[in-house]
Amino acid sequence: MASLVVARAGMLTTVQDRGRWGYQGLGVPVAGPMDWYSHALANRLVGNDENAAALEVTLIGPELIVEGEVVCALAGADFDTTVNGSLVPPRRPFTALSGSRIRIGTRRAGARATMAVRGGLDLPSTFGSRATHLVSHMGPLDGRALQPGDRLPVASGRTPSLDVHGMPLEMPQGGARVRVVPAVHRERFTGQAWHRLTSARYTVTPQSNRMGYRLEGPALSHVAGADILSEAMPIGVIQVPPSGQPILLMADRQTTGGYATIANVITADLPVAGQLVPGDWIEFVACAREDALAALRLRHAALTGART
Repeated sequence: MASLVVARAGMLTTVQDRGRWGYQGLGVPVAGPMDWYSHALANRLVGNDENAAALEVTLIGPELIVEGEVVCALAGADFDTTVNGSLVPPRRPFTALSGSRIRIGTRRAGARATMAVRGGLDLPSTFGSRATHLVSHMGPLDGRALQPGDRLPVASGRTPSLDVHGMPLEMPQGGARVRVVPAVHRERFTGQAWHRLTSARYTVTPQSNRMGYRLEGPALSHVAGADILSEAMPIGVIQVPPSGQPILLMADRQTTGGYATIANVITADLPVAGQLVPGDWIEFVACAREDALAALRLRHAALTGART
């Protein structure tokens, strides 16, 4: 069995699959990739199921030593990636022989890349998932980020006939506009709050992580206070605490929350939000439910190469 051995871990490199879905009602967090689209694309490029466990690389990439032969591909953020010092083409499969060093180097755009390996990373699962949730320490490697010396076994993968036509996600350049629909607590906010949310520009603050982005911008006013009885929090929901400064909940979000929610980023635009870094701007554009569904169909068509 082939393996990847961590020589340098990078800033925050974690094992992720599509997440631990189906257990949030029991208090089990979902986790999974910040950019679901690029995770699926990287896996498709090497012939894996889209849910296969892969590495999510954040801002500064790792250096990995190959034991056995592996076929890899990266999608998402644009990193200079080398095998034994030679650049490999982005968003295309490449082979690394035993003893090779894969280095994910200079980042040029975006925040997070997925590196998939043919066969997928063969690590223990928890509740049917190999996703890493950092806060609860759930997932492979005791639920933590990679460290030097970690060995990541690779499952034996078939050699597929690859004919992948998926389009790469366009990376944000300093910020992004994402579409939103009203959340269940929209009526707990003033009309002015909704107008501000959908017309102002917010900044992703340094107090942001995989759990969520704390945003800075015009305050959003509640009608009768921020607190609610705790209830389920979906990915992409925008919570508003008493300060009025919104929080965009992301992959490692808590299962429940006690602040009113004003809007949800649509599923099609979550991958774009997942590529933002502290200091980037974000703008929210109001969207009808029908348009959100149409956008998701277009996103899946771009992933599979299907005609629309």
